[in-house]
Amino acid sequence: MELWFTEKQTPAFGITAKIKQTYVNEKTDFQDLAMVETEEFGNMLLLDGMVMTTEKDEFVYHEMVAHPVLNTHPNPKHVLVVGGGDGGVIREIIKHPEVEKAVLVDIDGKVIEYSKKYLPSIAGKLEDPRVEVHVNDGFMHIHEHKNEYDVIMVDSTEPVGPAAPLFERGFYQGIYEALKDDGIFVAQTDNPWFKADLIQKVNSDVKEIFPIVRVYGANIPTYPSGLWTFTMGSKKYDPLEVNEADIPEIDTKYYTPRLHKAAFVLPKFVEDLTK
Repeated sequence: MELWFTEKQTPAFGITAKIKQTYVNEKTDFQDLAMVETEEFGNMLLLDGMVMTTEKDEFVYHEMVAHPVLNTHPNPKHVLVVGGGDGGVIREIIKHPEVEKAVLVDIDGKVIEYSKKYLPSIAGKLEDPRVEVHVNDGFMHIHEHKNEYDVIMVDSTEPVGPAAPLFERGFYQGIYEALKDDGIFVAQTDNPWFKADLIQKVNSDVKEIFPIVRVYGANIPTYPSGLWTFTMGSKKYDPLEVNEADIPEIDTKYYTPRLHKAAFVLPKFVEDLTK
């Protein structure tokens, strides 16, 4: 018998993957969590029926959360990741030798636990000595740590369940206050095909708080529509003013120095959402 999983990305559209085996299927204190092995994308983490990451295409998302912002800030010593319990963003952050401390705050410890077990290529750097892992509410952590971080990255699920507060204006204001005077933050902001209103709202909210706001994109096959956006808010540094020659070559599969500025060139219908 064949077993297939379908993520309903809208009420009328979804993507389907053939499942080889199910490792975990449980309800945590915060969400439904499943870890499965797929034929096409390898091991896959699902939260509340949504694809969070897969072994095959995870590098795109994790590299594009971490490297554009870290290469925009000239000296990112202290970095915070809100969410991201799979550890992929942390893995990319510590490729930057100037980072002295990377703090991960995820509300669901089960995501961290099962990622270490079934996604070791993604979560394998959570034990690095420069990394601190806290199972806690990222929203509260932000409000309890003022003027502390050079860079903050919001690696959240879609704006439902425990992640809903991470898309509110008050959260972005809290991020502003948790950043140092020249700090920068970045957040994943979903896709323009099905969540255009969300991109517009986040862009509007962030523009009320940060003087420099930029949206960029990447192609991630297992995320809704395949076209994904990220929103960067900066107090001082503009990612479009980074000198490509100053970007160090690091071990990546998607992000490159040449791609840094190119990622900010958006299709017109996406660009229109940011005006």
